[in-house]
Amino acid sequence: MNGYTSEVLLTPSEVAALFRVDPKTVTRWAKAGKLTSIRTLGGHRRYRESEVKALLEAFTKKN
Repeated sequence: MNGYTSEVLLTPSEVAALFRVDPKTVTRWAKAGKLTSIRTLGGHRRYRESEVKALLEAFTKKN
């Protein structure tokens, strides 16, 4: 193994479905610093699954 670990990346739509919000809300969260986004070569945002799940857990514990 070369030390590279591939992490699952989610689209804004996939993240939005998990939180039951609009994909534009997910983009606003990224701009506000709540989520770290990764840009693809085409300029699209992707989100690390592990970070999204951690935020989802924190969100569900609050409510």
